Amino acid sequence: MIRYGLQQEQAFRLAMTPELRQAITILQYSSVDLMSYLHEQADENPIIDLTEIDMSIKRISKEEEYAPRKNDNPVDLLDFVSNPADNLYRHLKAQLGMVRGLSKLQQTIAMFLIGNLNEKGYLELEVNTVAEILDVPTEEVENILALIQGFEPAGIAARSLEECLLLQLRYAGNDDVYLEEIVRHHMVNLSCNRIQKIADALGISIREVQQITDQIRKLNPCPGAAFAPYDHPYHIADISVEKSKNDYIVTVNDITVPRVGINPFYQRMLREQALGAEKQFLHEKMNTALWLIHSLEQRRLTLMRVAQAIVDRQWEFFEHGVHYLKPMTQKEIAESTGLHESTISRAISNKYMQTPRGLFELKYFFTSALGSKDGDAPSSESVKMRIKQLIDGEEKKKPFSDQAITELLAKEGLELSRRTVAKYREELGYLSSSRRKVY
Repeated sequence: MIRYGLQQEQAFRLAMTPELRQAITILQYSSVDLMSYLHEQADENPIIDLTEIDMSIKRISKEEEYAPRKNDNPVDLLDFVSNPADNLYRHLKAQLGMVRGLSKLQQTIAMFLIGNLNEKGYLELEVNTVAEILDVPTEEVENILALIQGFEPAGIAARSLEECLLLQLRYAGNDDVYLEEIVRHHMVNLSCNRIQKIADALGISIREVQQITDQIRKLNPCPGAAFAPYDHPYHIADISVEKSKNDYIVTVNDITVPRVGINPFYQRMLREQALGAEKQFLHEKMNTALWLIHSLEQRRLTLMRVAQAIVDRQWEFFEHGVHYLKPMTQKEIAESTGLHESTISRAISNKYMQTPRGLFELKYFFTSALGSKDGDAPSSESVKMRIKQLIDGEEKKKPFSDQAITELLAKEGLELSRRTVAKYREELGYLSSSRRKVY
């Protein structure tokens, strides 16, 4: 029988309040993201005052302190930085401007071709298509294309990899028949390092083919890539680790983040003048600002605890290098710090640590354990470094196969499958043994 009634029950539940959500969000922000977030909060909340830290570095000797500057033409460091506006289009347009005797139609064709080169410097449109679009003879387009292909960088405006390489060979004045034959008809075999097959097809020795292919590999398959915009990643370290005698000092780099304070004008208004709705508004904004300050401090303390635990766990890495990097999981750090595993995950997200051995993402220190005969399991990163050493030190005429590397690692007590070795080799950017072989 179903009965209806009222029943009172007491239970504990975690409510995701806006304040808790804000604290979680702030924890997983990097220093750069946190700066943007704080400026957004300051724009929305008049009670929040941000104090930017002056990070300019001024080093003036005693002699220079009072002496007048004599250098009327100071060196601008920006003069040594490449200008992103100097792209491939501008570069080729400048060269076109130095060609005399072109008609307006020819200049139009040339500008159209230059404007349709991709970032690698290749022309993806067919000549017939260009001729139809501009309503000009195909021969005229061919002639102008040949003109542009004589510009720098060598190999520009090619329609295929083979044409790009041939243009570079002709630009260099190389008229080797076999070299041109390999570029025209044996690029697939060359990419697979099938030197013997090429030698048999051309009727020349393996050594001759190797010498020719070495020349081809020095050519640039993407002549326009040097002018493509490139974003240089710049990371600000959230954690600094410095060695002091026999200890490592961990600090949180909050110098890049503006200081959050309370605006004294609104603070005084709330205490002395505000009434009614105005007081309620200021009171809410004050609580928001105070919670933001609390969340920032909580973030700093959490990062300190997590970073210190990482340093304690990876002590040998900081002392001796990547070969001593130990397997480590987020669960282990959570247990050692008394924090939840999800908190560890947020704390290491998008964070970087500046160490005496370089700048590392915090996630770098969390690696899986691999099998070992002696029970002292190494990390995947240290094994990758060992594979790199083996390949770098191999005899180029007899490179190690993945199976050979597996067997060499097994002799050192590292138990990996051939598939795992192949995976790590590819992640390191090395080709297979058949394609690394030099004849």
